[in-house]
Amino acid sequence: MKYFSLILLFVVFSCGNKEDILLPKSNVTVVSNVVDHSPIYIFFRTKDKDTLAEVNKKNEIISTSWIFNIDKRLPLRLVIPEVMKLQQKKREEVAHKNEKAENYYSYADSIGKNMAFLPFTKVYYKMGKPKYGVIVYFNKHNEIYVFDWFSMENLLVKKDNLQEYLNALPSEKPNKYLFCFSKDLTFGNYIQDKIFIQSLKLYFPDLNLTNEEYIY
Repeated sequence: MKYFSLILLFVVFSCGNKEDILLPKSNVTVVSNVVDHSPIYIFFRTKDKDTLAEVNKKNEIISTSWIFNIDKRLPLRLVIPEVMKLQQKKREEVAHKNEKAENYYSYADSIGKNMAFLPFTKVYYKMGKPKYGVIVYFNKHNEIYVFDWFSMENLLVKKDNLQEYLNALPSEKPNKYLFCFSKDLTFGNYIQDKIFIQSLKLYFPDLNLTNEEYIY
């Protein structure tokens, strides 16, 4: 508990306010250290019965890597549009563009007891359903459904069986796997799903995967 309290205090003092950000957790570290970075915070807020995402980007420096510290309780429908705006701003920058600068999500490694980071610089988010490919959909209950346009079947697949199932799908050419997420999925579960996806060992990954993710 002391470790996670320190993480929250780091966020509080960096933001200059008294509210905590509850970071997502995982049991692996994807990236352990990021140099030359600036923080962006997306806070969990409530107003009456509504949940709001409040962005604090006062410390952003366009030429650095950006670390997105996002409250795990927020749903993707609130988080991703804000992330897309910031991604677009950085991609359109010309004067201070740094090709080596990346975008990362921060989270807590509960096993390694350290802060960790998940890169997403090359991800292009789409708010809507894809119209092609093999759709791998993570719903708000963290269940996985796979829809294949070739067979027109939508099947519930256990996480432990997903890699085997995808590799066994018939096709005349390499399938395009499109990873999609419920707009009501929490950001905390989204990070866990993203890390799980990175663990998959698919045939011909350069042909099978795209940089697009769909939220609906």
